Amino acid sequence: MKLQFQGHDYQYAVEQSLLALFPQERPLYDPIAPEDRSWAQVSLIQEGPVWTARTLLRHGEKEAEGVSGETIPEDCGVYEAEREKQKIVKLSFFQAARAVTGVTPPWGALTGIRPGKLAARFLEEGRSEQETDRILRDTYFVSPQRRRMCIETARQGLSAAAALSPRDIALYIGIPFCPTRCAYCSFVSNSVEKSFALVEPYLQSLLSEVRSAGEMAARLGLRVRAFYMGGGTPTTLTAEQMDRLLTEVERSFDLSGCLEITIEAGRPDTISPEKLGVLKAHGTTRVSVNPQTMEDRVLQAIGRRHSAEDILRAMEDVRAARFDHVNMDLIAGLPEDSAEGFCRTLNTVLTLGADNITVHTLSLKKGSRITLENRAIPSPEEVGRMLDYSIDRLRNAGLAPYYLYRQKYMSGSFENTGWCVPGAEGLYNIYIMEELCSILSLGAGGSTKMVDARRGRIERVFNLKYPKEYIERPEKIQANQAAFAAFYGGAGECSAR
Repeated sequence: MKLQFQGHDYQYAVEQSLLALFPQERPLYDPIAPEDRSWAQVSLIQEGPVWTARTLLRHGEKEAEGVSGETIPEDCGVYEAEREKQKIVKLSFFQAARAVTGVTPPWGALTGIRPGKLAARFLEEGRSEQETDRILRDTYFVSPQRRRMCIETARQGLSAAAALSPRDIALYIGIPFCPTRCAYCSFVSNSVEKSFALVEPYLQSLLSEVRSAGEMAARLGLRVRAFYMGGGTPTTLTAEQMDRLLTEVERSFDLSGCLEITIEAGRPDTISPEKLGVLKAHGTTRVSVNPQTMEDRVLQAIGRRHSAEDILRAMEDVRAARFDHVNMDLIAGLPEDSAEGFCRTLNTVLTLGADNITVHTLSLKKGSRITLENRAIPSPEEVGRMLDYSIDRLRNAGLAPYYLYRQKYMSGSFENTGWCVPGAEGLYNIYIMEELCSILSLGAGGSTKMVDARRGRIERVFNLKYPKEYIERPEKIQANQAAFAAFYGGAGECSAR
């Protein structure tokens, strides 16, 4: 769709709305010609304190206009004014698109990856949950199910935030190796088959980073409240390698104030009683087993080399190890899946003893094999049936949503939601999604997020993406840790030995 702006340059805001409402379209900025049948003219004008956005949109043979306005006082802060102007631009585009398509997406006019932050802001400002629900309904056209989920997860975020202190952080360690690469995956992960020789050198570099990061955290007086190891698949490490890594974490960081330790044991073909014993011995409170589906045909289609029966056996071992909490991840919208197959998967998973179930919507990432090979996937309507079933089924089973987020290119513009029984919330997930505290990320592909929640200040630094680069360039680790220390007012002199 060709986009033309007047009086503003809110490109990102309009593009996000475009992707949500016209998922098959991509933004173009060429001149609009008389014969074009897919375009939008989006203007923003000011008359005193009143700002008005107007969108004239054409799609196919239909044209529609959307208008949205807001009074923005002169003494309004720059950040707040920009946010309000972007909001009315998005709302004008949404209204025009809704009129043309006759479709109201489940999240209405809301875009961005953290819809709960809007609800949390309203609640923090003193609005009631009923008033917040009314704004989400009348201003943003959010569906009843999503409004309820949004408010519930916002409530969890506010509760978690209230328990944090300014020097509280979360720790993340990434293991970028998997047995095989899944067809939907665009993460920085390497098949162990192809990169086995890198695993031990990678571990040695990671141990050095853990030591220097622990020294930095102690020097800055930081307290680790949650520790999460993800990937990739951390349990591609051997039991001995995992023991070495977790031992170094315990030596380097003071975990006495850590409320949870979560390890992704994602793939059942990497789980063994010996590895689970190592995790248990190091105080792991939560493991995540991520089958994504219990349908063998779908497992084969996404490149997994295990069966649903393997998942059942792995969960027997996990239950025998008696962790405090167990999470299982599912994905709605995988190739070869159907609404019926997804429902069977969810029903089976609910019998396996997990007190956390995360329901993801397939996101068509640019680097994934599904996208590159143009693989057939379930329609957005069928994905909607999967998610509607999961919401009702999980609520009936006594679980409630505690965090959610959205991604670009999600099928049907839906969401990813973490569900759990009361008291089993994963704090790390809330911290990172609601941006409540800094996340110190170690390992290849690590994204360290530095958060000053009181001043609304967020900065990021990134580790090198690929294991070989990470191993060969320790100076990047040093630079990132220096930036982290400087954020907290430290000298910024860190060394990765």
